[in-house]
Amino acid sequence: MDFQVVVLAGGTSKELVPLVSKEVPKPLLPVANRPVLSYVLEQLELSNLKDLIVVVEGEDAALRVGGWISGAYVDRLHVEVAAVPEDVGTAGALRAIARHLTAKDILVVSGDLVSDVPPGAVAAAHRRHDAVVTSMICSTPVSGPVESGSVGAKDKIKKPRRFNIIGLDPTKQFLLYIASGAEVEKDLHIPKSILRAVGQMDIQADLMDAHMYAFKRAVLLEVLEQKQNFHSLRHDVLPYLVKTQLKSEILLNGTPQAEENGHDKVTSESNQTIISQILANASTPRFHEVYESIHNGSPTVQRTHKCCAYIASNSKYCARLNSIQAFSDINRDVIGEANHLSGYSFSVHNNIIHPSSELGSKTTVGPHCMLGEGSLMGDKCSVKRSVIGRHCRIGSNVKIVNSVVMDHVTLGDGSSIQGSIVCSNVQIQERVVLKDCQIGAGFVVSAGSEHKGESLTRKEK
Repeated sequence: MDFQVVVLAGGTSKELVPLVSKEVPKPLLPVANRPVLSYVLEQLELSNLKDLIVVVEGEDAALRVGGWISGAYVDRLHVEVAAVPEDVGTAGALRAIARHLTAKDILVVSGDLVSDVPPGAVAAAHRRHDAVVTSMICSTPVSGPVESGSVGAKDKIKKPRRFNIIGLDPTKQFLLYIASGAEVEKDLHIPKSILRAVGQMDIQADLMDAHMYAFKRAVLLEVLEQKQNFHSLRHDVLPYLVKTQLKSEILLNGTPQAEENGHDKVTSESNQTIISQILANASTPRFHEVYESIHNGSPTVQRTHKCCAYIASNSKYCARLNSIQAFSDINRDVIGEANHLSGYSFSVHNNIIHPSSELGSKTTVGPHCMLGEGSLMGDKCSVKRSVIGRHCRIGSNVKIVNSVVMDHVTLGDGSSIQGSIVCSNVQIQERVVLKDCQIGAGFVVSAGSEHKGESLTRKEK
């Protein structure tokens, strides 16, 4: 397909402290006991997109991620790991590797995306429409557990979150408007030219930009070079391309976009005749051609470019691990309703208990749970809707609900862990109560202590 893939994997994201650390950068955070980055890589492999550049923020993080990839995907993917400075933003990361981008089209994917939408489908839609950019759009994920035990949140029911306001043409193939972040709360300002050209626009607030983009390489590099102040693909590059699609400022190798697509100047025919011809010859009505042809008789020729949307089916799973709450939600989903993504075979009890793990007398591991390799549990323990990592040592009379416990964790007798995230190598002593907490790697929680809504981490020396 002549696509080159760039996976923007991140590094030590501030939004994920204390879950991330120098030892465990964001791409290696566990989702159902697998690095989150593995979910993107396996979807790319299934779509036969195997020529990848994985961009990691920070040299140390890049070495760790590269080491893991070389062991897990040897002879499966052709991966180059590139280190970029921290906090350069997604646009800055692409500028830093621009000389390595050689294919006609570039697929840019966030390394924190957990989804079963085939990346190849996005790439195919991009080629079909001859677009300068195609953005994958999916339903907004829900947030928070069904029952009590949320991570740092008071609400006890799942609620959809508001990520973007997205405007689509009537065919739902072209992206006409997008607002994200602080822009979501502001009034909508939509260019009149787009409204006149398309006739009507479908505005939706229940969709999410999934941070998977197909770009024409020449356009992407041109925008990054000319707009040095652009920091983010999502907040800067994509909105710019969408806003200017009917008054395109883009030149591909010095050639206007309209000429590249073979639109000849027409002066003698009426606008209505032009529109009829375009609609008759197109498989789907494309307002860009209509608008461009109408203006070809004017003193100033209007050039256009196409910004497309690939809208994932509502039956598909799509979420980004870009917050502590999202980490908890995605782990819950991948051992629950989206367990087909886990890559594991679930038991008749709808859970996963590794054959090398051991359960004490009268200990129960409920549905939608995972117990990792080599982990030991004492007597009379209860685990509900939780993930427990590898080689953990869990005492007797321990309760774990709606939580994620990473590798090599020790839980003392009589402890209660609810709605919490416990990072690797943590020691929780006897009779500790945690509710809605995050415990950083290597921390020791004192016996008999109770913590609610706290983030506990070791002090850096």
